[in-house]
Amino acid sequence: MTTFSKILGKTDTSKTLSVPKKYLKSLPSFKGGHAVEFQAIDESGFVWTFQCSIRKKGHPKPVLSKGWRAFVRNKKLKVGDKIKFSLNQTAATPFYTVQAEKEVKIFGAIFGYSPIIATFP
Repeated sequence: MTTFSKILGKTDTSKTLSVPKKYLKSLPSFKGGHAVEFQAIDESGFVWTFQCSIRKKGHPKPVLSKGWRAFVRNKKLKVGDKIKFSLNQTAATPFYTVQAEKEVKIFGAIFGYSPIIATFP
C-alpha cells in the first residue's frame, strides 16, 4: 500500500493541496496530459473525486484542485490538521482511500491526531 500524508498549511486549506513529487507515480497515469482525475474513499465510505494537475513546463509541482476544497469544507479542515492518501493494491481492483485527522492539542502542545468522521456532503 502506497501512502502519502501531510500536515496541512494555509494554501492546502484555502486553495489546493500540494502533493510531493515522489508520489506522482502512485497516481493514475497522466497519459501525456497535465491533469488526471481519480477517486478516493473516505472513512465514511463516501467516494470523493479529485483532480491532480502538474505544470505543463518545468518542475511538475503536483497539486490537487478539483474536489479538494469541497473535501476541506466537509471535513472542516484547518491549518495543522493531517491528511493521508493510500493506494490499496491488494484488492482485485486497486483503489485509493483518503483520511483526514484533526490536530489534538493539550495545553497548547500538539498531542497527536484524531480521525475525522464527517457526514456525507
